[in-house]
Amino acid sequence: MAFLDPATWQGRVFTGVWGSGGVGVREVREPATGAVLGSVGVAGAADVAAAVERAAEAQRDWAATPHTERSAVLLRAAALFAEHSDDIADWLVRESGSVRLKAGIEIDGSAGECTQAAGLASAPYGELLPAADRISLERRVPAGVVAVISPFNFPLLLSMRSVAPALALGNAVIVKPDPRTAVCGGVVIARVFEEAGLPAGLLQVLPGDAEAGAALVEHPQVPVLSFTGSTRAGRVIGSKAGELLKRAHLELGGNSALIVCADADLEAAASCGAFGSFLHQGQICMATGRHLVHRSLYERYIELLSKKAEQLPVGDPYTDEVALGPIIDAGQLDKVRDLVERSVAAGARLLQGGTADGPFFRPTVLADCHPGVPAYTEEVFGPVACVRPFDTLDEAAAMAAETEYGLSLGVITADPAAGLALADRIPSGLVHINDQTVNDDPAAPFGGVGASGIGRVGGARANLEAFTETQWVTVRAESARYPF
Repeated sequence: MAFLDPATWQGRVFTGVWGSGGVGVREVREPATGAVLGSVGVAGAADVAAAVERAAEAQRDWAATPHTERSAVLLRAAALFAEHSDDIADWLVRESGSVRLKAGIEIDGSAGECTQAAGLASAPYGELLPAADRISLERRVPAGVVAVISPFNFPLLLSMRSVAPALALGNAVIVKPDPRTAVCGGVVIARVFEEAGLPAGLLQVLPGDAEAGAALVEHPQVPVLSFTGSTRAGRVIGSKAGELLKRAHLELGGNSALIVCADADLEAAASCGAFGSFLHQGQICMATGRHLVHRSLYERYIELLSKKAEQLPVGDPYTDEVALGPIIDAGQLDKVRDLVERSVAAGARLLQGGTADGPFFRPTVLADCHPGVPAYTEEVFGPVACVRPFDTLDEAAAMAAETEYGLSLGVITADPAAGLALADRIPSGLVHINDQTVNDDPAAPFGGVGASGIGRVGGARANLEAFTETQWVTVRAESARYPF
């Protein structure tokens, strides 16, 4: 049987076995062409309830499984991502509109998440506490059932960022992928762990709409939620989680700044800026939305950035060698176009792009931006670079901080110490000196501040805190006696 043979999963959901979803089926479409690639099952609230019950039952045995066995499953999963990378890449290209470069980054990152998590299974998970008459210790125990609600833009990697460590630490996981990328963000993961020998019921994949998502968020046996998506949706989930006293890790939107200092290598800065703004059509939470450039370099920078934008080929990544593929759907395309048009009307200077050919939006450079320009102040989620000059580092710090978001920050400078000192003045969950804003590493904690979210996943310490509970345990040599 081929690894991603549609006969296995077509029109189905995964609950440890492949079966029908209670709400029917949904077509899987290719955003570049509109072609139907297949179908997946659609789950509803009743499917979620049954899945949580199965997951909770399976999790008890999994938590008691030796860490060596859990590690072995994760290592086999990592190997399967490498073994079947060509098949997986084709789906990322066709279903999510990824170019081959981005698909490779996503597959390698997913394998890396599994490798990192395999080590996490054997990491120290407690410590002895001072006590006079007993053994007293703190330990971390599995949370139970973890819900992972993942987005369309990096559907595989942003699911695996939570799936792998949660499983390694003894939890069960239910994944609700974005309906637009249910194969990349769900079916692929189910097949990997099915082949890796994960016991049935520990991982379940339920494509669905708001009904399934709400059921996962509200189910009393799901104590931990890991959500990646818009700030608007994250506020709703965070509010409900707080009401239900659940832990929610929310990785939300961004409008990240790249600061180009007066002493920067200008060619390198423009390269960083173009990659940060245009990779995956700008549909990345960490995308470089705002380019803040010292006035002495400003005109030359916008010239270089515009030239790069002009030379980047755009088209169907499955049939052509392109740098940018399609915007995910017509609604998002209309949003990007509207933001650019309103930004030009508000005084931004359109230097490059600003037009679409079908679902393909040209990489766009807007100069002379300011807080009244919509594409400068809002998250675009499209290939749009907004550029603004500054005169002093104080001014640059104030400009970078004048946003509700705080996800990623890049600083290009010949003086890394000065760059880090500048970054210390700007609220941000991620900081990259002499690099652009789109960076990820399985060994590093990931998350933002402000409207970019709460909580961290990634890296041993953050994952241990994210997917386990702290438990205090004491042990006496014999039963205690009290004067009652």
